Amino acid sequence: MTRLGTGIGWRPEIAGEIAALPGVDWVEVVAENIAPRHLPDALRRLRERGTTVVPHGVGLNLGGAEPPDPERLTALAARAEALSAPLATEHIAFVRAGGPLTGARRLEAGHLLPLPRTRDALDVLCANVRLAQRELPVPLALENIAALVNWPEEELTEGQFLTELVERTGVRLLLDVANLHTNHVNRGEDPARVLDELPLDALAYVHVAGGVERDGVWHDSHAHPVPPAVLDVLAELCSRVRPDGVLLERDDDFPGAELAAELDAIRGVFGTPEVNTRDVRA
Repeated sequence: MTRLGTGIGWRPEIAGEIAALPGVDWVEVVAENIAPRHLPDALRRLRERGTTVVPHGVGLNLGGAEPPDPERLTALAARAEALSAPLATEHIAFVRAGGPLTGARRLEAGHLLPLPRTRDALDVLCANVRLAQRELPVPLALENIAALVNWPEEELTEGQFLTELVERTGVRLLLDVANLHTNHVNRGEDPARVLDELPLDALAYVHVAGGVERDGVWHDSHAHPVPPAVLDVLAELCSRVRPDGVLLERDDDFPGAELAAELDAIRGVFGTPEVNTRDVRA
């Protein structure tokens, strides 16, 4: 696996700040927000100076009842090739339902929705992941998502569900430690227990992000500072395995100079040894 180091989610609103931040080894860009033949100039300049760029999809609907849309798969593949990316990533979620197979109007959620942790849902997910893997020119990694509630009659824990997914498909994991914290607050799931059950040798990289608690519910906002509790989950992970990369996500209410401080806090837990600045695919 390519050593990534410390990264940040690339957003056009903070393109200038990202270009000036010291010690940013790589960035991740929302795949659906770029056109392969017309990359933003700021993103192109990052690539030209050797910064790795990873496309992060949000619309494949890998957890949906239907196979992923061929056009969406082709689009993600084109972005991975245009960016010379070492891998592409998506989410363990569904984002739409209905359509011809159901006899109902297709509905777009506009949000990443959690799958029921059942054997049937896992079978569908694995089939869709295998299809996506065949169509993509690079390895695929999938991210665990945050949720507010559990589905009824679930058969597997988060760790068991993700472990079976990896064992059956060979897909890699994009582990979001902020989402582990979110699910701890909202669903009572112990992050340490999830980590105990995960195949951490399949870890591709890690997401870190901020959020806010209101009335006992944790909102994974990506618009607030990274709290100590999320850094604690990152530390717990790093006590078990050395991630190849850790990335800060920020999607709104951009804090300017505070981004550098948050990256420093992440480095304080994760560290950035020399190996993380080599073997990076430009």
